[in-house]
Amino acid sequence: MIKILINKQKSKWLIGILLIFSLNALAQQYDTLNLDECLEMAKRNYPLIKQYALIEKTKEYSIANAQKGYLPQFNIAGQATYQSDVTKIPISLPGIDIPIISRDQYKIYGEVSQSITDLFTVKDQKEYINTNSEIETQKTEIELYKLRERINNLYFGILIINAQIQQIEILKKDIQNGIEQTNIAISNGVALKSAADNLKAELLKANQQTIELKYTRKSYADMLSLYIGKQIDENTVLEMPMKKILSTTINRPELKQFDLQKKSFDIQNKLINDKNLPRLSVFFQVGLGRPGLNMLNNNFKGYYIGGLRLNWNFTSLYTLKNEREILALNQSAIDVQRETLLFNTNLTLKQQYADITKMEELIETDKSIVELREKIKNTILNQLTNGTATTNDYIISVNAVEQAKLNLVLHEIQLLMTEYNIQTTTGNQ
Repeated sequence: MIKILINKQKSKWLIGILLIFSLNALAQQYDTLNLDECLEMAKRNYPLIKQYALIEKTKEYSIANAQKGYLPQFNIAGQATYQSDVTKIPISLPGIDIPIISRDQYKIYGEVSQSITDLFTVKDQKEYINTNSEIETQKTEIELYKLRERINNLYFGILIINAQIQQIEILKKDIQNGIEQTNIAISNGVALKSAADNLKAELLKANQQTIELKYTRKSYADMLSLYIGKQIDENTVLEMPMKKILSTTINRPELKQFDLQKKSFDIQNKLINDKNLPRLSVFFQVGLGRPGLNMLNNNFKGYYIGGLRLNWNFTSLYTLKNEREILALNQSAIDVQRETLLFNTNLTLKQQYADITKMEELIETDKSIVELREKIKNTILNQLTNGTATTNDYIISVNAVEQAKLNLVLHEIQLLMTEYNIQTTTGNQ
């Protein structure tokens, strides 16, 4: 008795281990994917993703260059001149030798200067660089966002084809059932052999439809594989997406780009003001010249000089008003683009919501049609067995059931696809 219990316990453990291995084998055989995974993989795999790193690196270099405005500027210069005349003292004093300055004069000097104005304007340049970098990043984000619609279409396209294939498999089973019933009728002498041949021809036709659909699915799967960077084959199971909670709030990535562009124009207005400020700087100059600072000494002499330097270029004021008008026009153009985007988006949403209402009503009708077609098919199948109905009658009823079920499945998937398209249209991921 104890041995029997031990053997039973071992059997349970053995069955458990076998089940675990079987589940692991099935998991390895059938790889599963969902829509969110495909969207994420497509975004990572798309070549444009490299643009993010390039934009960030460009921003770093540009900001580093702008920060150089805080640093003192160094300059080395020199000149050799010959003058037509020089300064002379038009008097002569006994016992005093008044030097004569040479007409050939030389000067070489080094200067270090620090702009005081730039200490207050560099921050505007850095803000402008950061904003432009965000704009470029957002442009990339918009291009990547367009992938969602392509991935949605391919993913749901495969789901629709899978549903069509499954429905044809049901059709083939119904036809096979009709062949078996017809064979019984032939054996009983109430049907001709040609009736069975008619059903077999329909079965071959259904097989042809399966072949066509499988090749179409393969082309869709190959395109999706390229997008996500992962191979999809006939063993890959695409999960049916969950229903979406729809939102009418529009959060398109283009809207953020418009906000950033308007911010950029505001900063450009600051830069225009900065450009028209007087340039104030401190400097220190060390040099060697003939003459030096003492114009009456005709020998090479070293010298130094330091102080404040003010420079104000008034010519930039000529275009100040026009530059500001151009910025105002550009901002108005952004407002027009925003308004156009919202108008087109709302137009698309209106059509998509109308499609949802239509498909919900079609689905309810499809269910009623399927129920009625099933009843008719079963009635004709009984009549076929008794010889009171022809195989053509049965084929017509089977096709009607198959078409009704297919319409139901297609409308359900199309409804789900439209819900996801609405999320893409509004920008609510």
